Amino acid sequence: MNVNQQPHMASPYGQPQPGYQGYPQPGYGGGHVPSGYPAQYAPYNGPGSAYQQGPPQGYSPYASFPSKTLATNLVSDLSSPLDLGMRGPPTSGAPPVSGAQNYSQFGQGETQNGPPPMGAPPQRPPVSQTYTPGAVNLPGPQPPYGQQFGAPPVSMQQMTNQMASMQVGSTAPSPAGPSYAHPFVSQAAAPPTFPPASTAHSQPPPTEAVAQAPLQSYYRTMPPAQQPFPNAVPPFSSTGPTQPQAPPPVSPQSFPQAPPVSQPPFSTAQVPPGPTQLYRGPLPSTQPSFPRPPLPTSQPSAFPAGPPPTSTPSQLPGVMQPQLPVSQPSPYHSGPPPTSTGFPPQVGPPPRPPLAGMQGPPMASQGPSMASQGPPMTSQGPPMASQGPPMAQANHILPTQPGMPPGPINTSLSGPPPQPGMQGYPQQNGAFGQVRGPQPGYTGPYPGQPNYGAPPAAPALAPAAPKRLDPDSIPSPIQVIEDDKANKGSEPFTTGVRGQAPPLVTTKFQVKDQGNASPRYIRCTAYNIPCNSDMAKQSQVPLAAVINPLAPLPLVETPPYLLDHGESGPIRCNRCKAYMCPYMQFIEGGRRFQCGFCSCVTEVPPHYFQHLDHTGKRVDCYDRPELSMGSYEFTATVDYCKNNKFPQPPAFIFLIDVSYNAVKNGMVGIVCQELKTLLDYLPRENPDVESNIRVGFVTYNKVLHFYNVKASLAQPQMMVVSDVADMFVPLLDGFLVSVSESRVVIESLLDQIPEMFADTRETETVFGPVIQAGLEALKAADCAGKLFVFHSSLPIAEAPGKLKNREDKKLVGSDKEKSLFQPQVSFYNTLAKECVAQGCCVDLFLFPNQYVDVATLGVVPISTGGSIYKYTYFQAPSDQERFLNDLRRDVQKQMGFDAVMRVRTSTGIRATDFFGSFYMSNTTDVELAGLDCDKTVTVEFRHDDKLSEETGALMQCAVLYTSCSGQRRLRIHNMAVNCCSQLADLYRNCETDTIINFFAKYAYRSVLSSPTKNVRDSLMNQCAQILACYRKNCASPSSAGQLILPECMKLLPVYLNCMLKSDVLQPGADVSLDDRAYLRQLVSTMDVAESHVFFYPRLLPLQKLDVESMTLPVSVRDSEERLSRGGVYLLENGLNIFLWVGVNAQQELLQNIFGTPAFSQIDPSMTSLPALDNPFSKRLREIIESVRAQRSRYMKLMVVKQEDKLELIFKHFLVEDKSNNGGASYVDFLCHMHKEIRQLLS
Repeated sequence: MNVNQQPHMASPYGQPQPGYQGYPQPGYGGGHVPSGYPAQYAPYNGPGSAYQQGPPQGYSPYASFPSKTLATNLVSDLSSPLDLGMRGPPTSGAPPVSGAQNYSQFGQGETQNGPPPMGAPPQRPPVSQTYTPGAVNLPGPQPPYGQQFGAPPVSMQQMTNQMASMQVGSTAPSPAGPSYAHPFVSQAAAPPTFPPASTAHSQPPPTEAVAQAPLQSYYRTMPPAQQPFPNAVPPFSSTGPTQPQAPPPVSPQSFPQAPPVSQPPFSTAQVPPGPTQLYRGPLPSTQPSFPRPPLPTSQPSAFPAGPPPTSTPSQLPGVMQPQLPVSQPSPYHSGPPPTSTGFPPQVGPPPRPPLAGMQGPPMASQGPSMASQGPPMTSQGPPMASQGPPMAQANHILPTQPGMPPGPINTSLSGPPPQPGMQGYPQQNGAFGQVRGPQPGYTGPYPGQPNYGAPPAAPALAPAAPKRLDPDSIPSPIQVIEDDKANKGSEPFTTGVRGQAPPLVTTKFQVKDQGNASPRYIRCTAYNIPCNSDMAKQSQVPLAAVINPLAPLPLVETPPYLLDHGESGPIRCNRCKAYMCPYMQFIEGGRRFQCGFCSCVTEVPPHYFQHLDHTGKRVDCYDRPELSMGSYEFTATVDYCKNNKFPQPPAFIFLIDVSYNAVKNGMVGIVCQELKTLLDYLPRENPDVESNIRVGFVTYNKVLHFYNVKASLAQPQMMVVSDVADMFVPLLDGFLVSVSESRVVIESLLDQIPEMFADTRETETVFGPVIQAGLEALKAADCAGKLFVFHSSLPIAEAPGKLKNREDKKLVGSDKEKSLFQPQVSFYNTLAKECVAQGCCVDLFLFPNQYVDVATLGVVPISTGGSIYKYTYFQAPSDQERFLNDLRRDVQKQMGFDAVMRVRTSTGIRATDFFGSFYMSNTTDVELAGLDCDKTVTVEFRHDDKLSEETGALMQCAVLYTSCSGQRRLRIHNMAVNCCSQLADLYRNCETDTIINFFAKYAYRSVLSSPTKNVRDSLMNQCAQILACYRKNCASPSSAGQLILPECMKLLPVYLNCMLKSDVLQPGADVSLDDRAYLRQLVSTMDVAESHVFFYPRLLPLQKLDVESMTLPVSVRDSEERLSRGGVYLLENGLNIFLWVGVNAQQELLQNIFGTPAFSQIDPSMTSLPALDNPFSKRLREIIESVRAQRSRYMKLMVVKQEDKLELIFKHFLVEDKSNNGGASYVDFLCHMHKEIRQLLS
């Protein structure tokens, strides 16, 4: 499949030139594209000596960046014919450039500002350079390239369109299965310039000048008095994938925007299992002078079959796509964006450099290699191979024949005209076409340049830039998700096959338990693990399982059976204590069984004896869940209980902050009002029976108020404890009561609390003594339970656990940054340990107006299996709905108390590391004061011996807990995976979403002990090693210019990049330390479905919604380029829902959703949609409710109008684009990854 769309193509599918053979490319490229030229040009070997590379006039980079005088010698270090044009990251200075080079044919003062006149004859390079396969460095002067400049690309659409230059094709399967690769392409002459095709531009939007303004964090609502957003926000100027975009006007402080990725219409067909898919480099820029005829449509598609897009954004009129500069200094060095590659210069303050730490090697999970090690290429892209040897070079792109003169583009085609600074580097084998020389004064194409594509500030001449990679030609998350739905969404997933990878978390499927736990309970990073530690170390693929022991199941699936084996309890192995499960082998006629975990032989108790059938199985095998199913429960005997006595039913204690802030913002009144009805919905196992849970109430500010609500009282009694240094509970009888018995007294209390504290002037609060009070009450009642703490401010009153404000933005990005994530005092660690011992779980609801030190206050919730909810700048009218829904779900959800979890494994591997909300007093037992249906525990495994391919590897997760009815139970989940001696088998059975979940938890824990820079570096390095190992050991030999990705890991780069630029690891200036600590703790317990949507939000185009159908429209990729000015989109990430409204949205659509046809009359402050009586409104509200129901947190709706100030918050979640905090775009990151992989391979 060929993804190389030439810049001048007008037709939607990129007509090939005669002599091409084209393949439809519905999957990623979205159109039919050519697959080869008749004759091969030799590749380009470096820029001509007369071509000067330098910054445009008037640009002044940071003083600390390499000066432009350093740019010398672009070609002197070309390493090999297969070199991609990538170099290692220099620590300072720009790579040398060869010879003096004029970067423009115009003088410094004669910048030509606009496209060349229509009649301007295109210039040809005087000489084409040949590059023979054995050629290496060609220092010395190179023939000069004629260069004609047109208007620089100024809009993101234009930049993206200049990237349409990658070819993909299929090759023969390798032993490892399908994979992606890009072959190298040879290229010779510099591209000619073409007169522009006539284009109709849409209204030019303002530039990104506002990107620098601090904005309110998207995790909270806006404070009433603060207006942190500038009023002008760059509007989107694309009307969808097919509409050209206008150049924005120049304005000070405009930063180029990352070229967004274009999204082809989606296809649901499958990738053929056998053939490898190779991404070819972009086509050479030498354009023939004739238009291409349409491609034949009968060619087999090398990518998943599906309809090609009706028009590809990469062929918009008047737009050409720049390619990433290739061997710039490390893309991770911060610095202003390169102007000399044809990216427009910036004006105004330079962008904030990225956090330290962006310099490390990228992770192996990145996608196609982007040229970063070798000579420059204008339109080449390393291939991505999806596992397998290339076929005969059918899909390697060959440059145009020497006989084809590069003539002017046919202006009847709507292809892009040349832009000044956009041509001039011919192409070199296999890169995604980045320019190899450094831009003087710049460090790299990656984080320092927040946004490629903003307009230039002053008429300054940018030298030619190569074309960039077409975003449609790199792996699309949406394509993979839709293919998985089509392949695996229709049939039930049966768990009886060992080592079978489940459907993705984004696919709806039904599970049939046939001996392994459902993927809703356990998901593994790999379902085929290496037989020995050397192989595991070589691959660097993490071996881990994400376990959600109490995961909720859909109604169509049966919950685990509860088994009672009487007083003797569950049957277990004598040696390793594993519980009876399908992996136990019965021998000697059924009188003994051999443990599948440790191979020990154990006697079968007489009451459990059963005969065996002719296959050696017990005849009652399918009547006993523990012998035939992966998940089940046992009732525990008294031996499994504390102090050898059965537990009391748990208790809930509500502790309410009644200081000035909490009363003023309305929190106290809302909580008290809600509890009156919520207490009827306490968790219970049988909906017809009253809950056994008892409740108690405390209010506090600097002192604590306990309430006696015994049923015999006419009015509640308040007791005040002012000695907070030595906390005790002043009453035993009457504090914890049954709701049904004391309802009248409880309601009277809840009515009185808001009145009692309505006029309070007390602003100081305590926090440590509040948790101590709840803990002491549970101890006195001798039960486990949960504390619901509603807290508003930093606890500065004199008391144990007193804190001070330590928020210091200057530490962000420094080596001391890790201290901001660590607790301020050790008091809370000790308190958490005591809570776990009692089974006291703490849930914390925060309502801060300023810094409250979430990193410290969160220690107790995070150690006890609790949750933290945060409502910054809480305002009752807009935030009440979100808070109450969170509170209702938190009170009602199923959970276990006083839990202990142990993971046992078969001989050869062992659990070595654990991530989540829990406490560990030894190396094996995970202790959870509370365990609810949203919490996961992630376990990492390591080898301690060799494994065998015959037996595979087994794991058993056993959780001992007290149910909400007070019954002690054991829940067992079993999982068997395959073992392999070939790396190809490992790479064929990995699950990317689970790997990213594990990497996120690993990284977010690492920030406690390492600078964020080092954390990002180590992650990128590990992922580069994963992909380099695959390339070296599993892919067939191919050009070094190819980046080859395993089929099941082709999304590792895009997801990893989303994680690396998340607010915890790379915060923007507007993200508070509390938000980062909150997110860090939130992600630590996320399951795979929630971490997936958190890092790669779902973006639904509502203008394509079919109200008659129950299916949702296919999502689009998270890039501004995918947004149509005439559309309305719904974006959700598990914490927020945004409804983005395009400025040109149809009146009928607006009338159906908002009840007004006018864009200007939409109220952006609304948090719920009006209930209108039309099918579209009803269906949209149903969708929003169903999306909310899938997530563990209630998502507040924010309406974002295009060009409104809130749009900057929304754009933060368009994760394939460059981010304001310096995070790279998907395309840029892919480039960086390939450089790292090639360095590892060389």
